[in-house]
Amino acid sequence: MLEAINLNDIKSPADEALDNLMKGNERFMNNMRINRNLLQQVQETKEGQQPYAVIISCMDSRTSPELIFDQGLGDIFSIRIAGNVVTPEIIGSAEYACKVVGSKLIMVLGHHGCGAVKGALDNVKLGHLPTITDRIQFHAYKGATVEEVTVNNVKAGMRTLHQKSDILNQLANDQEIRIVGGVYDISTGEVEFIGDHHEC
Repeated sequence: MLEAINLNDIKSPADEALDNLMKGNERFMNNMRINRNLLQQVQETKEGQQPYAVIISCMDSRTSPELIFDQGLGDIFSIRIAGNVVTPEIIGSAEYACKVVGSKLIMVLGHHGCGAVKGALDNVKLGHLPTITDRIQFHAYKGATVEEVTVNNVKAGMRTLHQKSDILNQLANDQEIRIVGGVYDISTGEVEFIGDHHEC
């Protein structure tokens, strides 16, 4: 007799994508990274790519998504910008990744000790930097810490992707993709999952 299937145990491709990322981060933290043949992956991906996730993260040199999630060539789209702010260009890139290429997950990833967040709180004015820090200041409040603004900024990025893109909004509503957030701890290597866009 066949065992009954619990529908609650069936994971969507978006759920599996998130699981893959978080398991990769666990491997990274435990120094158990997969031993990949990168040259072989170059050959395997030369005709095309099918990244399963999009990571929108800060440009900080300590926060490379491919490393902290233990991913190989062709596994993820990595979109990096100071302060992991979500601009129209970032939205367009995410739309391409999900609607055209078929990625199932978008993660907005902040990190502890973010220089862009600190710059926003200190009201630093330097060249074009305010185009970034002004977006972050918008999500700060009086007396907020760097850590609190970092989380607020991630949640704001998730909401922006959902609210400013009809394409991503429809895909999310149809449960074709998930838009989630995370914060990376630069002292431990751990990514803390902070929820889906509809929870922010």
